[in-house]
Amino acid sequence: MKIKVKDKVLVIAGKYKGKTGSVMRVYKKTGRITVEKVNIRTRHIKKTTTHAGQKIKYEAPFDVSKVQLICPNCNKSTRVAYSIPKQGKKFRTCLKCNESVEQAVAKTEKKKK
Repeated sequence: MKIKVKDKVLVIAGKYKGKTGSVMRVYKKTGRITVEKVNIRTRHIKKTTTHAGQKIKYEAPFDVSKVQLICPNCNKSTRVAYSIPKQGKKFRTCLKCNESVEQAVAKTEKKKK
């Protein structure tokens, strides 16, 4: 799967088309992801003798084919390619600006901390 946790993505299909958010969870076996503030569902919890009933809102997973990665370098939604250097690991690259997505994501995480 080309989308990983903490990637910024753009929803390109469905009810939430056009919304952006960061990936909270990836389900590799089913090919689904959970994006924050996208695909909000409500679960009604019945009251019991110990606590009152509640409505809980949560983000439900949806198919990964409905999103595109937003490149941290050029800030455009793009497809992802893999580059394999002669020495080292393969890494994800943006098809629009040909820059590494992995290094840019790591830089933005360091700035936030």
